[in-house]
Amino acid sequence: MTASAANSLITVNPDELRFQFELEKQTYCDLKVLNNTEHYVAFKVKTTSPKKYFVRPNTGVVHPWDSCIIRVTLQAQQEYPPDMQCKDKFLLQSTVVSPNTDVDDLPPDTFNKDGEKSIEDMKLRVVYISPMSPQGSTDDDTTKNFSDKLDSYSSQTVQHLKEEREAAVLQTRQLQQELDMLKRRKNRKGDPGFSFTFAIFVGLIGLLLGLLLKLSLSSPTPTPTTE
Repeated sequence: MTASAANSLITVNPDELRFQFELEKQTYCDLKVLNNTEHYVAFKVKTTSPKKYFVRPNTGVVHPWDSCIIRVTLQAQQEYPPDMQCKDKFLLQSTVVSPNTDVDDLPPDTFNKDGEKSIEDMKLRVVYISPMSPQGSTDDDTTKNFSDKLDSYSSQTVQHLKEEREAAVLQTRQLQQELDMLKRRKNRKGDPGFSFTFAIFVGLIGLLLGLLLKLSLSSPTPTPTTE
């Protein structure tokens, strides 16, 4: 079970940011922020390495007893950190705001610490996991990978069936057109095209029979021998 961090205002799950680290590849970690109170709670995410991470949303307001998801994306890196250890830290600040406050309505000094309001801080560390590490394949990751593969297989199967159905429809349409054309030719009396085709067919049969007859007549007849 994934551990979570909490204070009097919010609970964050998981309690650390875990990234499967691969060179030149983006990876992400989702944080679930739960409001533990009957108040509107605003939050803001800060990090010691803002150029390495992309946080959305980095600021927001969570309604009473509600929750939201923060996605933190690790930008593609060009080299491995020493011993796969990361010293980056994240700070999640939270504070109570007025009811029905929207994120666009937050004043610039919302998270400034002063005597009039209480700002709660929650620190989260960063953990890099190698894809080859046993920890790199958790139950959730395995389930997600299986789900992704199943979705991909299902999409391919649906696309294949769709192509087969379209091909069958096209073939049926062509056969129907040919059948209609034959019916029209049959119902049309004195169709010169049909008579001409039939005459060619009969002519070819006649030439074939004539050739066979000529070959049989030209073959040498065995001469009887006398003793």
